[in-house]
Amino acid sequence: MEAGLTATPGGTGDRCYASGPRRESAGVALAAELRSTPKSLNGGATVTDSIDLAAVLALNAAHETETSPLDAASLQALLDAAFHVGLVERGREAFLIAFDQAAPYACPNFVWFQARYARFVYVDRIIVDAAARGRGHARTLYRELFDAAAAAGHTIITCEVNLVPPNPGSDAFHAALGFEEVGRGAPDGTDKRVRYLVHRL
Repeated sequence: MEAGLTATPGGTGDRCYASGPRRESAGVALAAELRSTPKSLNGGATVTDSIDLAAVLALNAAHETETSPLDAASLQALLDAAFHVGLVERGREAFLIAFDQAAPYACPNFVWFQARYARFVYVDRIIVDAAARGRGHARTLYRELFDAAAAAGHTIITCEVNLVPPNPGSDAFHAALGFEEVGRGAPDGTDKRVRYLVHRL
């Protein structure tokens, strides 16, 4: 995502985790099969082979206000639970992490979508390094996600963006990709509010 367009994850870092039992719902068998197989990237390399973990952690740390803190263990948990991981230059310039509805993820925003949709893909975070903005990385990462989701039979992509504090750049970016607002919330009990968005494939 370009400048100011970092996606907001499902709550503050200490309330979001990828662990514990997986919630039974439509598509669980498919999701389990996907997660039991190493996620492939361009050229057939797996995420484990391709990702620069230190660079992804540093990039996330530079955007903790928009996303949430990650350490090495929590990042690995996200990667293990992910439906799709998108990388540009091994994550040094940009990355995207997305889950499907069956992920063992306890963030309030993710749970908001779980309560309303039987099957979906949720964009937890997408971050583009400041030096790499303006190159279309965010749009490319989203298009790759759309393709992966469609190939797995998904028709709904979800995410949220900040309403308070406002993020007009992200609003415009998501609108251009065809996302529509389906709700609003204040998931972390603070003054922060978000807009819940859906893109239908």
